[in-house]
Amino acid sequence: MPDLGYRALVVDRGGSGASAEVRRLRADEFPANEVTVAVAYSDLNYKDALAVSGGGILREYPMVPGIDFAGEVIASESPEWKPGDLVIGTGWGIGERTWGGLSELARAKAEWLVPVPEGMTLQQAMAIGTAGLTAMLCMMALEDQGLSPESANGREVVVTGAGGGVGGVAVALLGRFGYNVTAVTGRLALEDYLKDLGATTVISRDQLPIGSKRPLESQRWAAGIDVVGGEVLAAVLRQVAYYGSVAICGLAGGSTLTTSLVPFILRGIKLVGVESVVCPVDRRRAAWRRLARELPPESLDRMTEVVSLADVPRLAAEILQGRSRGRIVVDVHQ
Repeated sequence: MPDLGYRALVVDRGGSGASAEVRRLRADEFPANEVTVAVAYSDLNYKDALAVSGGGILREYPMVPGIDFAGEVIASESPEWKPGDLVIGTGWGIGERTWGGLSELARAKAEWLVPVPEGMTLQQAMAIGTAGLTAMLCMMALEDQGLSPESANGREVVVTGAGGGVGGVAVALLGRFGYNVTAVTGRLALEDYLKDLGATTVISRDQLPIGSKRPLESQRWAAGIDVVGGEVLAAVLRQVAYYGSVAICGLAGGSTLTTSLVPFILRGIKLVGVESVVCPVDRRRAAWRRLARELPPESLDRMTEVVSLADVPRLAAEILQGRSRGRIVVDVHQ
């Protein structure tokens, strides 16, 4: 009987719907690809929670979810990577179209991987993960549009969905760079947590002009990072100052945007979409290098919880119920 040497969280579908359980698998059961990685850590994101719960995000079954991972290369058919290299895998359909990071083994194409930046541990890499990468890409997008602490001119930068992974890292980064930050959350119980991360002001979504009939409100924010979309994004746009920019990603609150052209015409607001899944490799690597240099380690520690593979189904349910906060790192060997 061959040794079933690798533990993985496997989502499968039967007559009663999707199920998720930790199994032991042989290496030859994993889909083939150029680079084989011994995974140390993955993490748990909203997409993973949907996958584990049978939420329709998976392209095929059975599937090992986990949209990113960090580990060591143990075999490679690519000249770009050699055994012993420490790598991060994010995006490109990992955990959705091909088996992902919630496993002790992963296989990926060479282009899906980036090196772990100098000074960053594998656990820190997954504490950042796709969420932190997305937050940095949003920050870089705003900088491309001319945002700086000086150009903000005393106005705060708003972050919606601040209690989640992307929002929390965005708050920490903006605070580190010297911005005043308004953190918007559906859970004001997180106020102390968000202020510890770097927020100047914490407000409830109910304090946004959601549903307002006015196309413009007072110029409250210099710029914004929105991870919610829908009516929250529409409310934010009404309060961004002249020539401000809003970087958008995620759209957990829906992809429909009910607004007018007035903020874009009369205030020159720019709406910049950020996609971390198929981000060009050079920009992806630049973002990871900046995260290694500029994200405060103490902020990373405050927003991170380390759990086991067996904990994932329970925590996935909490994420979908809006009861989680910050970053959930999965030690796949626990």
